[in-house]
Amino acid sequence: MDLFGGAISALEKGLNFSSDKSKAISQNVANVDTPNYKVKTVDFKTYLNDAKTAQFEAYRTDQRHLQFAPTSTGGAKHTYTNFSYNQNGNGVDMDKEQADLAANQIYYNALADRISSKFNSLNNVIKGGR
Repeated sequence: MDLFGGAISALEKGLNFSSDKSKAISQNVANVDTPNYKVKTVDFKTYLNDAKTAQFEAYRTDQRHLQFAPTSTGGAKHTYTNFSYNQNGNGVDMDKEQADLAANQIYYNALADRISSKFNSLNNVIKGGR
């Protein structure tokens, strides 16, 4: 039974994406002085496709029918950038990373507030509006 029409699971996937993106940005910042380090990014399109396929279920009338399974293996899908900003081959641009981290933090906080609101609504219903 899905009380909110999939909203909580969609918000959960958004929080997972934001968390993985934050980890990638943190790794980039930590390796700012590492020679030949390539910047990691998290691909939103892959997360979106995984979310679409994960909600698809097949109606099977016979056990011999094939199951439709999501193609996702889970976890973060990283892509690497080969552009280098420094003489040592490092591709980390600190200004861009800090801006991405700030934008990602705002996104994460908005999702966390929204999912908290959903749970508060559910709590209110359970308590009978008291």
